Amino acid sequence: MTSSSPRAGGALLGLSMFVAGVAGTWASWRWFVDTATGQRLDEAAFEGSAIGRNTLWRGAEPVLDVVSVPFIVVVLGAVALIALMRRRWFLALQVAVLVGGANLTTQVLKHVVLDRPTLAADVGPAGNSLPSGHTTVAASVAAALLLVVPRRARPMVAVLGAGYTAVTGVSTMIGGWHRPSDVVAAIMVVLAWAGLTTVLTALGTPERTDAGTGSSGTTVVAALFVVTAAGSGLVAASALRSTRDLLAESGSVTARDDLATAYLGAGMGVVAATALTFAAILVAHQVASGRAGSDTPRSRSRVPAGTHVPQRPPK
Repeated sequence: MTSSSPRAGGALLGLSMFVAGVAGTWASWRWFVDTATGQRLDEAAFEGSAIGRNTLWRGAEPVLDVVSVPFIVVVLGAVALIALMRRRWFLALQVAVLVGGANLTTQVLKHVVLDRPTLAADVGPAGNSLPSGHTTVAASVAAALLLVVPRRARPMVAVLGAGYTAVTGVSTMIGGWHRPSDVVAAIMVVLAWAGLTTVLTALGTPERTDAGTGSSGTTVVAALFVVTAAGSGLVAASALRSTRDLLAESGSVTARDDLATAYLGAGMGVVAATALTFAAILVAHQVASGRAGSDTPRSRSRVPAGTHVPQRPPK
């Protein structure tokens, strides 16, 4: 029960998350930035974000104002302190790797690696804005907090972190700061780095707490995330298909209702990506941090061979 051997299942989940994150980031750019149809779809949702902006911005602006360099420093310090208080020294390093790696990757991809070619005549050659920096910060600090809190608290922290990430991503769209693909790509970047930290968790020393602790909460929250992702994903796919068909017929989307449909679909796409990402982080970290053989009942104790065990006299 105190074995520190690596949890192979957790490592495998972490590698899968890394691959999915890298593929998702590339796919967001390839489909919505590097194709004319994708640029038009993204632009339709971007233009639709102007609907109700004056009202929605009152709630979105304070959310975005929180994200800053001091915010990252404070959160990093707080999560590192939690890790150290729990005597999880290696976990404190993982948190720094997750937050630092994700945010550095976003900046390098946005300003160095990726570009935004001019492929659609009605979409201006604006500079590349993928991935979203604000969304990366929100998702990475939420994921970092999820990693360091005790096992029993993780399901609730996952719900709060996913909600904060989705609200931040949608807020960047409300303000006209980012297109939907920028937000989704940022979430995928964090998924990739969370996968790497999950592998590190699986290779490190396991938690002292039984792996079964908080398992019911994890199951319920993971199921909730999957249902949310499925529902919002269906809405997003339907809106995306409707907007694509309209673009194929008329070449543009100008009607208010059609722009609202594209905008709604984009928002639901962000919700779906966020839900799946935090479901993966929650489940994978619970598996990777669990003790090998922790499913053995506590009541069982190993008795060395040859030891005499007194028997109770019959009643």
